[in-house]
Amino acid sequence: MEPPVRLASTGTIIHGVAVGEVLGVSTLAGAKLIAGESGLGRIVQRLNVMEVPDVLAWVKPHELLLTTGYPLRNTPQSLDRLVADLDERGLAALAIKLGRYLDELPRDMVEQADRLGFPLIQLPNDVGFDDILNQVLTDILNRQAAALARAEEAHRALVQVVLAGGGLREVSAEVAGLLDVAVATFDGAGQLLAAAGPGEHVAALRELVAAGGDLGGQPVIAAGPGAGGGRVTGDPVRRRAADAAQGAGRVCAAVPVIAGGHHHGRIVAYSPAGAIRDSDVGILERAATVAALVVTRQEAVNAVESKYRADFLRDVLTGRAGSAERVAARARAFGWNLERSVVVMVAELDPEGDERTAQDRLVASWTAAIRRHDGRGAVAGFSHEVVAVVDASADAARLAKDAAAAFTEALPATFSTGTSRTAAGPDALPEAYGQALKAARVGRQLHGPGAVAHFDQLGVYRLLSLVNDTAELHAFVRETLGPLAADDEAENADLRRTLQVLLETNLNVAETARRLHFHYNTLRYRIGKLERMLGDFTEDAHLRLNLTLALHVLRMRGI
Repeated sequence: MEPPVRLASTGTIIHGVAVGEVLGVSTLAGAKLIAGESGLGRIVQRLNVMEVPDVLAWVKPHELLLTTGYPLRNTPQSLDRLVADLDERGLAALAIKLGRYLDELPRDMVEQADRLGFPLIQLPNDVGFDDILNQVLTDILNRQAAALARAEEAHRALVQVVLAGGGLREVSAEVAGLLDVAVATFDGAGQLLAAAGPGEHVAALRELVAAGGDLGGQPVIAAGPGAGGGRVTGDPVRRRAADAAQGAGRVCAAVPVIAGGHHHGRIVAYSPAGAIRDSDVGILERAATVAALVVTRQEAVNAVESKYRADFLRDVLTGRAGSAERVAARARAFGWNLERSVVVMVAELDPEGDERTAQDRLVASWTAAIRRHDGRGAVAGFSHEVVAVVDASADAARLAKDAAAAFTEALPATFSTGTSRTAAGPDALPEAYGQALKAARVGRQLHGPGAVAHFDQLGVYRLLSLVNDTAELHAFVRETLGPLAADDEAENADLRRTLQVLLETNLNVAETARRLHFHYNTLRYRIGKLERMLGDFTEDAHLRLNLTLALHVLRMRGI
């Protein structure tokens, strides 16, 4: 397989007839290409006749400009400048009759045309402009009418697919059949949603996109090799014109799928033979419109299903869903298994990220993570949190990490996660939900935004979190720690650290000195100072308990 071609954005697709194809009409059988062979693929949409030297004010893009040479007879020295001006205005080509007013075109004009790829065509003297105008315009109109008719036929076929209940897979298959190419639909993140066509072509298309193809919001075209086929023999100009017409195809084309003002991805066509034409891109645009209908319909269905799932899971977690048998049966209908040993996980947006868009993204991140770690796990989004019920053997910490990675890639926000103890069945889920919710909130208090905590790791903190009167907690800290409760002096934090390590080592002076890197006598001096401030805690077990609790309260945030 050839290396993938990098896609390049092109903007609006231009429909018309290539200059090389125009040279193939019968009235131009005696025409001769003078210069600008590389521009034979330029598109002709209209024709114009040059009657005055200052024609630039009346020309339009994609015009084939015809002239007898009469307006140019007195200014041959400026004809190279004329070519540059016409090219700058987007004209397709200049066709001129030589012999009556101009015997030949200046060398500078020919060289300029070759540099710019701007075709200069010598017209036969025995052909009237009216015949050229009639034949070429008729060809252009017929082609445009045929392209429109083909696009309308394709649109009707695609709409029928949707009306019959088809999704992105069926739409992709229909387009692949209409264009005889490989077609794939990608979401906004570049993930493949549906594909159709020969397997090796679909694989090449995925490789092309993965290699960095620019699939931006505008239609995308990748120029490819000629479509192949038999070569035209005889006159070299005719052969080059036919080759240029064949080479007008593309390897790859893509258009965005937009619904409700939101970009939902792209639909991409691929042909290794470069057989994708501009008219095919028009059909691809119709397919993108139909795909947008499918996406909108699926979003509406997903929203309803999500509401049912969330309502049911909320009833389960609050004990209002009925018997365990009824819960298990309804869960199976959603693809969930709640009859095994499970844990409940709660993810709550941290306060600074509590927005609707963040909540939607949080649900999407957790849903994707649950699918990867536990295909039978339950997940639903509530108003301010996401709740998941997963197999007890799953690695809850890794699951939360995966969800956080996907979430923070999209938004500069964080969430805290709490995990419950193991629940043996549906009847134990309400208690497990309460444990997970407590773990998430206390974990945030202890460790700040983005915390991941397990209920069994909370220890005394879950008891302290039950005290709703924060003023009472603050009063307890002040009464117990006295001057050490505040940070008015830098020494206070240092003394609190000494006190904490002493309590953790059960007043083991040697071990405390080792941990704090103090000399034994220095630590004995500090203990004496602490006892003068707090009381005789080395002898009073109740005081030591109060001091330990006060230090725990200080570690809790948001109280």
